[in-house]
Amino acid sequence: MFTDKRLMKAYKGAKIEYFDENSRYVFFSDSHRGDDSISDEFTRNQNIFLRALEYYYTKNYVYVELGDGDELWEYNEFKHIRLAHSDIFVALKKFYDKKKLIMIYGNHNIYLKNKHYVHNKYFAYYDEYFQKMNDLFKGITPYEALILKHKTTGQEIFTVHGHQGDLMNDQLWIITMLLLRYFWRFMHVVGFQNPSSPARNQFKRHKIEKTYKKWIQNHKIMLICGHTHRPRFPKRNEIPYFNTGCCIQTRGITGIEIIGGQILMVDWRIRADEEGILHVERNIMRGPEPIERFDFKKHHFYKNTTYNEGFDETKI
Repeated sequence: MFTDKRLMKAYKGAKIEYFDENSRYVFFSDSHRGDDSISDEFTRNQNIFLRALEYYYTKNYVYVELGDGDELWEYNEFKHIRLAHSDIFVALKKFYDKKKLIMIYGNHNIYLKNKHYVHNKYFAYYDEYFQKMNDLFKGITPYEALILKHKTTGQEIFTVHGHQGDLMNDQLWIITMLLLRYFWRFMHVVGFQNPSSPARNQFKRHKIEKTYKKWIQNHKIMLICGHTHRPRFPKRNEIPYFNTGCCIQTRGITGIEIIGGQILMVDWRIRADEEGILHVERNIMRGPEPIERFDFKKHHFYKNTTYNEGFDETKI
């Protein structure tokens, strides 16, 4: 019940953005960018993530960071994160300068709900080489949630990190943060798993996903989120619950794309060609599916229709 209330509160306060068949969005979550130390799980995928950002920038996508982009629980100084992954922030700034960056905060970067914190840490940074302040995301407003609303049909896509209502990561987040920063941060390096994290706890992960699906069923709204680190793309006639997965898996990163009125799940990973040369490649995991198929008002997602209907891969 509490999850329902928390998600509805986020829904009512969400940023609203209108889209149509010409719109392009990509959603990544749970990058957990750290300070490039041994406990920074993002480091191994930094080059993959950077290549993906370059691809989406040249293809004119809006980049939506769906929570937990920066690991502010483990590392209390954002300046160390920015310095460790400076190439990533240069790429993100290019999106921001073109008004194509939307930042959603999750539990691990919940500090971004504080306007003073964002102003002091994210608006600008000190360049030690040139010894001057440079703009970063000057004027940015991180949101708890985003609603994409179709310009013609009015269909809504609710996007949120997904920690809302998760007791240890929502109401008791300060306790969990302190445990992670001063205990589990060091323990998971040697193989121990944090039981409070849905990414490490299979039972907790399934429980959270059940609450998502119940919320979708009750409110008849399509949902895209992260938090559990498990990519999800509904099969035909299933509840329209989508999960981006995460960007810290050893095999690469996963995300959700919206393009040409279609939705699809992709992964980016390093593969070797026939000559043994390594390349960062994008692969379609699930879909594409027409977004309108997941519109409760039309009940399209309950009908038997074929995959890839009317989708032109050359548009990507």
